[in-house]
Amino acid sequence: MKEIPDRWASGDAYEPYVGRWSRRVAREFVRWLSVEPGRRWLDVGCGTGALTTEVLALAEPASVRGVDPSEGFLAYARRHVVDLRVAFESGSAMALPAPDRSFDAVASGLVLNFVPDASVAVAEMARVADAGGVVGAYVWDYPGGMQLIRFFWDAVAVLDPAGKALDEGMRFQICKPEPLRALWRSAGLGDVDVRAIDVATTFRDFDDYWTPFLGGQGPAPSYAMSLSEERRVALRDQIRSMLPIAADGSIELVARAWAARGRRRA
Repeated sequence: MKEIPDRWASGDAYEPYVGRWSRRVAREFVRWLSVEPGRRWLDVGCGTGALTTEVLALAEPASVRGVDPSEGFLAYARRHVVDLRVAFESGSAMALPAPDRSFDAVASGLVLNFVPDASVAVAEMARVADAGGVVGAYVWDYPGGMQLIRFFWDAVAVLDPAGKALDEGMRFQICKPEPLRALWRSAGLGDVDVRAIDVATTFRDFDDYWTPFLGGQGPAPSYAMSLSEERRVALRDQIRSMLPIAADGSIELVARAWAARGRRRA
């Protein structure tokens, strides 16, 4: 199976895919972090601004700084998150563009499994957190609970066994409670806790489910768009046959994320 690069360039294509569901997880995640008002936040891998938006709505921050390597995602975030407390800039989770102990809360949504070395990224997050500051992140439960993506790859396995190597559930081994807990502890963080966050993902009809996969943003859509039209139609029909489609055409699924949090020691 040839390697198909994950594409992260278009915020407009990403939002209908998983951005709309990430925002629901972000809401519960921010509440769970329980950061006091008036604090300095860093959003690592801010993408289209889903997590930053919820921080602004729920945490009463003094400031939020978003960092992401995708200029396309940053442009989307700047257009849609307009607040004097926010600044978005280009940067890598592997080498955060900030001094030590710069933030009271350092958070990340759906990023750690895509960086070259998650342990380096978490260590960077811990580095820029102030003493007692919160460091938190969430990732999708690709092996099981992120159903909209799970159905996709289960259908791929039926038609293209070689495609299994591209399945996020196989690729991203940190997207489980124990690997996340180990990452936080290896970064020297204390009071480490891990929990599941489940949100409902309701699709109006099959097109509402399928069309975002044609946007080419992320591993599954990148795979879909690498196929010939004939093979893509076969995949579409296979997924349709497997989904729990209600009599009215709607599809009720669940998206589970695993979230981790800890505190920078003094």
